[in-house]
Amino acid sequence: MAGVRRLADRTPPRRERFVDLLRAVAITAVVLGHWLVTVVGYQDGQLTGRSALPDLRWAYPLTWLVQVMPVFFLVGGYANAASLTSARRKGRRAGDWLVHRAARLVRPTTALVVVLAAGAGIARLLDTDGSRTRLVVWFAAIPLWFLAIYLIVVALTPLMWVLHRRYGIAVPAVLLVLVAAGDLARLHGDEAWGNGSFLFGWLAIHQIGFFWRDDRLPTRRRVQWAVLAGGATVLLLLTVPGPYPISMINVPGERLHNMSPPSLALIALFTCQLAVALLVRRRAERWLRRTRPWMAVIAVNAVVLTVFLWHITAAILLTAVLHTLGVLPAPAVGSAAWFAWRLPWLAMLTAVLAALVAVFGAIETRGIRTPRHRPRRLPTPAADLLARPTPRLVLAVTGLAAVAFGLLDNSLLPRTRPAPLGFPTVALAAYLAGALLLRMLRAVPAPSPDEGHGQRPGLTRREDRRP
Repeated sequence: MAGVRRLADRTPPRRERFVDLLRAVAITAVVLGHWLVTVVGYQDGQLTGRSALPDLRWAYPLTWLVQVMPVFFLVGGYANAASLTSARRKGRRAGDWLVHRAARLVRPTTALVVVLAAGAGIARLLDTDGSRTRLVVWFAAIPLWFLAIYLIVVALTPLMWVLHRRYGIAVPAVLLVLVAAGDLARLHGDEAWGNGSFLFGWLAIHQIGFFWRDDRLPTRRRVQWAVLAGGATVLLLLTVPGPYPISMINVPGERLHNMSPPSLALIALFTCQLAVALLVRRRAERWLRRTRPWMAVIAVNAVVLTVFLWHITAAILLTAVLHTLGVLPAPAVGSAAWFAWRLPWLAMLTAVLAALVAVFGAIETRGIRTPRHRPRRLPTPAADLLARPTPRLVLAVTGLAAVAFGLLDNSLLPRTRPAPLGFPTVALAAYLAGALLLRMLRAVPAPSPDEGHGQRPGLTRREDRRP
């Protein structure tokens, strides 16, 4: 608590605290949504887990309120733009920025991957059914597919920032056209034809975060209300009479999904979310100037990735314990007993997740600082090569690509396919190789930039002033 208070006291006056609140709210909503919609029960005497949405069609419109992943990418765009411009102002190159930006994402993720692989290895030694172990690891690793997409977006941030500075609104406009083309292909062809929207859709939303960072989003309330009305109208037209499903969370069996990959309907929902965020922004900023609310936001953000990564594992552990004790209830979905079970279920899950955060949260909260540079030559030719701007950038992108490939490959391969360590061998090897490469790059600092030369080329006056 004392550490959180110190961080609160040291917060720069011009920091946009509302962005941190949005990140905390988005991840919390994702966690609660997953917990609430999950059905755990028995089929043919075996434990099963599935989504409750196919049995709760009346709840589809409610997914418009809890589908907040677009908000996370919006906040990511703002934060990445702020971090990148700050690094450039200090003379840091894109490769160095990528290395240290990825650190907070990859380190907690590696902890989850290693723990799951170790658990699967132990299960193999105990002669547990391999396909069953793979299924458990696949469920626990569900958050990783989303993180893989975000890592790719982070790797593209330096390029997308340059495009933003040169072409402005044309960049998200082109990405939106690509999303529309992917939707058209999905509607009239194979579902796989729209997979490019996994990148185009999230990049478009991430790009809007750049505009927020530049203070180029609408500030007049009339315009904000008009954006909200326009987004809501398009959303209704696309989903009610249109071809898109009403649910903004994937429903098994639906021909078209709005989230995987992002669709035009999800972009319309994001437009509404953006307008609401802008409408409440000033009041939220005033509220966050109070010490206690801001300390709460800091505390959540300090372990927000750990919470996201381990919340499915918490559900698996709790289910295993209740099943072993013979007290796991399995009421029919939508029944009064099922709804009543939601409250103790959430309470117990929160306690299990809190224990996991207490164990693994320190990996995320550990300070990530750029090492101090000493005025001496690097000890080896290899280290000298790693410190050079171009190889450093190429290797950083390669490391992120390997990590993302490992996470995606694990998600795409069959969940019941046996694997010695829970993850498919190629996926696990790619991930660990990428994480090791990024760790090596962090261990070799880039040369210190020369100081005292004033504003660096390419920075606007606004960027040079902002903290």
